[in-house]
Amino acid sequence: MRLVLASTSPRRLDLLRRIGIEPSRIAAPDVDEDPVPGELPRPYVQRIAIAKAQAVERAGDEIVLAGDTTIAAGRRILGKPEDEADLRRMLTLLSGRRHHCYSAVCLIGADGKARTRLSDTIVAFKRLSPAEIDWYVASGEGMGKAGGYAIQGKAEAFVRFLSGSHSGVVGLPVFETRALLVSAGFPLA
Repeated sequence: MRLVLASTSPRRLDLLRRIGIEPSRIAAPDVDEDPVPGELPRPYVQRIAIAKAQAVERAGDEIVLAGDTTIAAGRRILGKPEDEADLRRMLTLLSGRRHHCYSAVCLIGADGKARTRLSDTIVAFKRLSPAEIDWYVASGEGMGKAGGYAIQGKAEAFVRFLSGSHSGVVGLPVFETRALLVSAGFPLA
């Protein structure tokens, strides 16, 4: 049984390697990640993870693993910022409040069936000053990241509380991922 990682995220690959898993190959799924009007964050992230796994061709001896992570401020989905102004808007919205980080993982097993797990992590940012927001925006780190921040980088200094999966906020909840791989019969150390 060979594992295909349906992601080009270096963070997801690194998280898999941390638990001793090396994919046989990596494939880039081509998926429209725009939310459907009125879609809530939890079903959204699960839908995208499933779509990413299904978008990758699978040989008979392969299983496909995909993940998606989103930040939710209430019912609002905070995707990747479009530009620096959008990043500022996101950081201002997250400043001084709790938010959810939903990280879904989908595994398509040898039987072709899609199985999913979801990690829901609560993260609270300290109240950010305008200077801190300017500093973070200037770092460029938040661009291309769900919610406009990377918890494994400079933004970790803003986190005053976290309840849930740190790896899920990084981009792949390793507990849930490992459980899916075990249930599919993937050999683990």
